[in-house]
Amino acid sequence: MRHNKHHASLGVTREHRKAMLSNMAASLIEHGKIQTTLTKAKALRPFIERVITKAKKASVAAEKKDALHLRRMAMKDVRDETAIATLFNEKVKEFANRPGGYTRIYKLGTLGRNDAAEMAQIELIKADDPGYKKTRKPAKAKAAPSPAAEASSADAAPSA
Repeated sequence: MRHNKHHASLGVTREHRKAMLSNMAASLIEHGKIQTTLTKAKALRPFIERVITKAKKASVAAEKKDALHLRRMAMKDVRDETAIATLFNEKVKEFANRPGGYTRIYKLGTLGRNDAAEMAQIELIKADDPGYKKTRKPAKAKAAPSPAAEASSADAAPSA
């Protein structure tokens, strides 16, 4: 049974997955964007967004002890002091006005790797980034029925 399995296993043990996500999150905070497989990027997104939310809450915390607690909770996840210090001291200002959705994933396709894994780029989004507008295709106008179709439907209808 697959009960209570709400995360991508990534084909590794729990400890390895936590370490891998921690290292990828530290790299993402440090560089702003990283390139990885699509599955890892999708697993990293909720992980890093929870850490960024902790940083935002710490920046507006009323008491210093609450901010310290949130920083320690983030350190439990990311385990890189320089990355956490950068996030909590500098980068948190970029997300102050953004209500969520701090990352964006771009699919890159397969890039000639041996296993043909689909690659992706995950990046942090600034608060003033408007994103992109999805272009909607105009609705196709229904074509008028052909005269032959109208004649056959008139013949089939009973006359009053």
